[in-house]
Amino acid sequence: MGGHFSVSWRAPMLVHPQFDPIAIQLGPFAVRWYGLMYLVGFGLIWIAGRHRIGSSPGGVWSRKDLDDALFYGILGTILGGRLGYVLFYKFGDYLHEPWKIFYLWEGGMSFHGGFLGVVVAMWWFARSRRQDWLAITDLIAPLVPLALGAGRLGNFINAELWGRPSGLPWAMVFPAVDRVPRHPSQLYEFALEGVALFLILWWFSARPRPRGAVSALFLIGYGVFRFAVEFTREPDSYLGLLALGFSMGQWLSLPMAIIGIAMLVWAQRRPPATS
Repeated sequence: MGGHFSVSWRAPMLVHPQFDPIAIQLGPFAVRWYGLMYLVGFGLIWIAGRHRIGSSPGGVWSRKDLDDALFYGILGTILGGRLGYVLFYKFGDYLHEPWKIFYLWEGGMSFHGGFLGVVVAMWWFARSRRQDWLAITDLIAPLVPLALGAGRLGNFINAELWGRPSGLPWAMVFPAVDRVPRHPSQLYEFALEGVALFLILWWFSARPRPRGAVSALFLIGYGVFRFAVEFTREPDSYLGLLALGFSMGQWLSLPMAIIGIAMLVWAQRRPPATS
C-alpha cells in the first residue's frame, strides 16, 4: 500500500516572437526597429517636454528652448553612446580596427556613455544660453526615462541583451540564442528604467524642489534599477562578470547611485527652486 507517484508540471514555455529587425524596407533603404525606437524616444521627450513647459507658463523656458536642448541632447546621446561602447566594452577590438567606430549600422551603444554625452551637451547648452546647468538637467531628467523605455523595447524586438537562465513562469526562450528559458531582462528594464522611473520623476518634479534634487533622484533611480536588473541579465560574453561578481553595467551604475545620494543630500539643504 501507499504507492508513491508524482506529477511534474511546467508552465507553458514563452518563446520570443522573433520580430523582423527591419521595420520598413524601401528598395536598398531599410529602417530598423531599433533606430525607429530612438526616434520614438526623442519624440516622446519632445511631446512631454512641451506639455510640462505649457503647464508652467511662468517658467524661464520656452518651447523653442526645448527644441534647441533636444538637438544638443540627440548629439550627446549618439556621440557619447558610441564612444562609451567603444571605451567601456570593446576598447581592444576598436583599438585594432579604429575605423569600425564609425560603423553605426552594426550597432553598439552604451547608456552610460550616452548619459555622459547628454550631461556634457546640457552643460554646453547651458553655457551658451547663460542658464543654470542644474535647472536644465532638472527639467530634462523626468523626460529621459521615456527614451530609455523606447530603447529597451528596441532591445526586446531585436532579441538582444537577453537574460540569464530562469525557471520562472514568465521565462522566455530566445531561439536565436538557445532553447533555454531566460529572464526577459529587456522588459524588466523597460518597466523599471522606463515606466517606473518616469512616473517617480514626473510626480517628484511636479512640485518645486531644491535645485539639483530632480537630477539627483534620476541618478539614484536609474543606478538602483539598472544595478538590480543586471542580476537577471546575461553578462556580455566578451567581458563576463568582473570584480565581486558584478557586471560592467553594475560597476558603471553604482557610481551613479552614490553620486545621486550625495547630490540629493546637498540639494535638500538648499531652498526650493522658484522656476
